[in-house]
Amino acid sequence: MSLEQLIIDCKRQKSKAQEALYRQFARTLFPVALKYARNYSEAEDILQESFIIIFEKVSQFKNKGSFEGWLKRIVINTALQRYRKQAVFEIINEENIEEAAVEIDDDEEISLQFLLQIVQELPDRYRLVFNLYALDGYSHKEISKMLEIKEGTSKSNLARARMILKEKVQDFQANAHIQASTR
Repeated sequence: MSLEQLIIDCKRQKSKAQEALYRQFARTLFPVALKYARNYSEAEDILQESFIIIFEKVSQFKNKGSFEGWLKRIVINTALQRYRKQAVFEIINEENIEEAAVEIDDDEEISLQFLLQIVQELPDRYRLVFNLYALDGYSHKEISKMLEIKEGTSKSNLARARMILKEKVQDFQANAHIQASTR
C-alpha cells in the first residue's frame, strides 16, 4: 500500500492502516522521542502519546511538505509538552554566558551510546534546548516560542548544557587515558 493510500485510510480511521502506519514509522520516530526523553521508558511513552495525537490529527495533514517531517514535529511537540508547564527553566544573565565547545581527541573513541547517555542525563531545561538547537537546528527565537521562555534563557541553557557535556567528555577522556596507561 502506498504512503498516500495509508494516509487516506488513516484519515478514515481504519485500524489496519493505523497499525501499518505505526509499523512503518515507529522505528524512525523512536530516536526522536529518545533524544528528548530522560530514559528509554519515557521515550516509549512519548512515542505512544505521539501516535495517539497523529491518529487524531492526521486529517490536518494537507500533503504540504514531508509527512515524515510532520510526524517528527508531533513527536517533538509531544515531548516538549511534558516540560512546558513545569518550572524547569532558570533565567541567567546573558552577559555571563560562555560558549563551551566540546572537543574530542581524534584518537579517542566515544560511542554514540555514551553521547546519547550524557545528553539524556542533562537536566530537562538543558537537554531540551540542546536538542532543539544543536541536533534539530532550531533558532533561539524558535526555541523561546516553543518552550515559552525568553531567548536569553534559551541561550544560557544551551551554554550550560554544552559546559556540562564538555566536562563529562573530558572526564571520560581522562579516565580512558588513565586506564590505558595502567595496562
